[in-house]
Amino acid sequence: MANLNSLSCVLLIFASTLISTSCSPLPHKRAALFVFGDSLFDAGNNQYINGSRPSANNYWPYGETFFKHPTGRVCDGRIVPDFIALFAKLPILPPYLQPGEHNFTDGTNFASAGAGVLDGTHPGTINLNTQLSYFKNVEWWLRQKLGFAEAKKTVRRAVYLFSIGGNDYFSLSSSSPKSTPSYQRAYVEMVMGNLTNVLKEIYRIGGRKIAFQNAGPLGCTPGTKAMDPSVGGGCAELPMALARRHNRLLSNALQKLETELPGFKYSIFDYYNSLYDRIFKPSKYGFKEGKAACCGSGAYRGKNCGGNNGTTEYELCSNPSEYVWFDMAHTTEGANWQLAKLLWSGSPKVTGPYNLKQLFEHKL
Repeated sequence: MANLNSLSCVLLIFASTLISTSCSPLPHKRAALFVFGDSLFDAGNNQYINGSRPSANNYWPYGETFFKHPTGRVCDGRIVPDFIALFAKLPILPPYLQPGEHNFTDGTNFASAGAGVLDGTHPGTINLNTQLSYFKNVEWWLRQKLGFAEAKKTVRRAVYLFSIGGNDYFSLSSSSPKSTPSYQRAYVEMVMGNLTNVLKEIYRIGGRKIAFQNAGPLGCTPGTKAMDPSVGGGCAELPMALARRHNRLLSNALQKLETELPGFKYSIFDYYNSLYDRIFKPSKYGFKEGKAACCGSGAYRGKNCGGNNGTTEYELCSNPSEYVWFDMAHTTEGANWQLAKLLWSGSPKVTGPYNLKQLFEHKL
């Protein structure tokens, strides 16, 4: 009987190595990445919106550097989430709306060029609440594909990366440039309230690791400066003030969520100051031009990149890697590479309290 028991044990151990039973735990799987946001993070969703107005990122020269053709990214090449996926050893995430089969176990990209936190910002794009509804669809898909327990682990292990809010403030700056300070404060608080509600819902579904690229120096984009000649060599103040206030409230909101929600972890990348420094000190970072765009027409090449699908004239630089900006409001692949590295492994002064590498490695 003893020999039979020993044989059974050996057979069980052998079988466990083949089929990964509870005797031999499943190896730790890599964390998925779910991307929410606007044009800075859009991997091409807007191409697939029914009735969407044609957007400049659907035609040449967008995509010229890396993909060699337009992909729906508002960039000459790769955007920050593409590099984060690379660093995390994930495939480049396709846009959620891309037709065909998807495997959401590695994540997906919900971001939409023009999108805002508020539903009323740029109707026709995929606002943040709609992006949340898409994530709920993905969570349902994971449960059907993996089963409830494994889907729950996938959602819990995943990192949720955000870049959104800029369009809400561009919208306010252009439609109500002389709004009162009290209205501006209330507006930012409304944006932050809606954003916080989305984060709480992701937490309720099971998400625990949230990462933000904060609002950038919105008044320094070539497009903003081209529309306001009085800015001169500086930056338009109202969009800058809105971005700074947003970033203060974002930091406060995430700190509060960490104290209220068990297991909640977060990361904030200081995109505002990191990009601002590259705009005004381009040579420090290997660029030749920080204020004007590579592609466009008019002052700072601040409009019309692609010339409305080539129907009107525009200028295009010969080497986008020498520029911080590719078009009126979007950075080049070269700048995105640098910014993504800071988001991934920056010091706590730049990306904290965790950077993305630490969030991906954090076990829950």
